[in-house]
Amino acid sequence: MIKNLRKFSLLFILVGLSFVVACSKGDSKEEAKSAAIANVKSGGAKGTTPAYNFTLTELDGKKVTLADFKGKALIVDVWDTWCPPCKAEIPHFIELYKEYHSKGLEILGVAGGRYGKAAVEKFIKDYGINYKNAIMDQDFNKGFGGIYNIPTTFVIDTDGNIYKKYVGYNDKSVFESDIKAILNL
Repeated sequence: MIKNLRKFSLLFILVGLSFVVACSKGDSKEEAKSAAIANVKSGGAKGTTPAYNFTLTELDGKKVTLADFKGKALIVDVWDTWCPPCKAEIPHFIELYKEYHSKGLEILGVAGGRYGKAAVEKFIKDYGINYKNAIMDQDFNKGFGGIYNIPTTFVIDTDGNIYKKYVGYNDKSVFESDIKAILNL
């Protein structure tokens, strides 16, 4: 019985190790970028991973690009109308935009748009959102390494590098601390 348990344990460990090795192989540019973005999230080197050079269409039809925010601290909030943690964070972003926009903060909401553009527009009006918003597209999603959970928020420094990435709800003070550090306030 103990001999069989040892064999089973050894087999379990070997299968587990082979799975880890097989899943960690690969050296594509996308995998490297995803790893770099994950490194920023986990407290790795801040401001060394360039943000994806996106082009999105705002809800009013105007194009918006990363270059439009050069020299500004930028919060890119990926959200959607049905997401409770997203709804909880949005008032923080409204307040932060009011307080820090004149000091160099920009915010771009990027809605998943599950229920369509009209639902996003209604939500923005109902919540009194005071910053730019666009609908996410595949290029944006892929460019930022794949966004699988919302809210996902990227804080981008004045040089266009990812300063921090957050997945899930965060308090206003978290973003405020990042803004102050980037803008030297």
